Amino acid sequence: MSDFYTNTYNPDVLSCLANLSNDEVFTPPNIVNKMLDMLPQELFSNKTTTFLDPACKSGVFLREIAKRLLVGLEAEIPDLQERIDHIFHKQLYGIAITEMTSLLSRRSVYCSKFPNGRYSITKFDDAEGNIRFKKIQHVWRGEKCAFCGASKGEYDRDDALETHAYEFIHTTKPEGVLNMKFDVIIGNPPYQLSDEGFGRSASPIYHMFVKQAKKLRPRFLSMIIPARWFTGGKGLDNFRDELLHDNRLSKIHDFPDATDVFPGVQIKGGVCFFLWDRDQESDCEITTHRGSDIVSVMTRPLLDFGADTFIRYNEAISIVEKVRAFNEPSIIDMVSSRKPFGFPTNYLANQNPTNNSVKLYQNGGYGYIPDNEITQNKEIVDKYKVFIPPLGSGSDSFPHPILGRPFLGEPRTACTETYLFIGSFDSEVEPINLISYITTRFFRFLVLLNKPSQHATKKVYHFVPIQDFFEPWTDEKLYAKYGITEEEQAFIESMIRPMELGGDNDE
Repeated sequence: MSDFYTNTYNPDVLSCLANLSNDEVFTPPNIVNKMLDMLPQELFSNKTTTFLDPACKSGVFLREIAKRLLVGLEAEIPDLQERIDHIFHKQLYGIAITEMTSLLSRRSVYCSKFPNGRYSITKFDDAEGNIRFKKIQHVWRGEKCAFCGASKGEYDRDDALETHAYEFIHTTKPEGVLNMKFDVIIGNPPYQLSDEGFGRSASPIYHMFVKQAKKLRPRFLSMIIPARWFTGGKGLDNFRDELLHDNRLSKIHDFPDATDVFPGVQIKGGVCFFLWDRDQESDCEITTHRGSDIVSVMTRPLLDFGADTFIRYNEAISIVEKVRAFNEPSIIDMVSSRKPFGFPTNYLANQNPTNNSVKLYQNGGYGYIPDNEITQNKEIVDKYKVFIPPLGSGSDSFPHPILGRPFLGEPRTACTETYLFIGSFDSEVEPINLISYITTRFFRFLVLLNKPSQHATKKVYHFVPIQDFFEPWTDEKLYAKYGITEEEQAFIESMIRPMELGGDNDE
């Protein structure tokens, strides 16, 4: 009877469901099983082990756990129905994120969306079984929810609509939700909620599920989440700091291209899943995946280069060590902050120049402004500089250009927030050589190490050293300077696409 679930369910259905949503992504069964493989397998032969999925969507986590328990407990509980009843009543628990996913999860786990009905493989006294859904309302403080930060304008809805107020994170005492302790908490939480920011932006919420789960102090915690937390930002700085300084984070499986996990779903910066082991402190085993291949595995401290620096790619460690051995200052101090001259992205300058006007590069081209309208970095206007978009280009697949194309900013030029500027020079020679440096794969590879998403803000330049800009730069020259081996060069070139100025590097 060990193939009970194999004969009863069609895993292709759940694999298809994995492609449906960007905010609430369904997890393919093969990924669930990779996550379960990280756990000590003796957990599945112990009839007292308890499991919780705090963000049930398709029920796939509980279903795949049940398959392992059905095999692992066969010797101890030989009768199949008795084994099923014990597993589903005493070991598997879930909290659904919506009413629809509660029905879907029960159908997937119990073979019936009503576990007290005639078709359920195990009978409960109520229609929920151990997969509960409770409709929760946001707690508005001003225009935001006090628990999840959801926008009141977006989520203060009619009762007939989903509130997306997830029960597990809408409490200060998560232990009171089910009133029990769990050995394993595992799942794929919702990733974000709209915050009604510019361009319909969204704020992350997945870290809230991780934090709530840790409050319950399970023996093991495993979740699959966006990898943007690697470098923080957008409300993730404290979460990043907490995880990177937690030696109980024992394993990370990293997928820089999210479509390797969720086909057809684009998640900027990729995704990862991890194992947190409450009772074991150690270095972290980091596994990088590309397609169906494991690219590298390395056990190392999470903070390899100081208290705030995490290197995502194992193959990059030796490269960064070689660069840092030169003890050169970082180019980050030459890079402007956002809105470098005080003009937002949507600012539109005049199309006709006037006496003493400044050429303003803006979204979609350029215009002209009086120089007295410039409120920041006014001393840079009459200098040469290099302009570069703060948004990268192309898709998440590798090799990737990483950065948009830089271009020369001559004297009497400025820009809106559409661009950053790098450097301030008295002659044309230095910025032109800086552009040659930016176009190298080497430069853009070092940027990649701090760039978890499409945005290339000032901080992504942290690892890039300053060069002598009275001379031009090529990859060959940089490889020779820093002693980059052929194997390391091959890795850099597998990640970074050549950049030809004047061509189309977006695709």
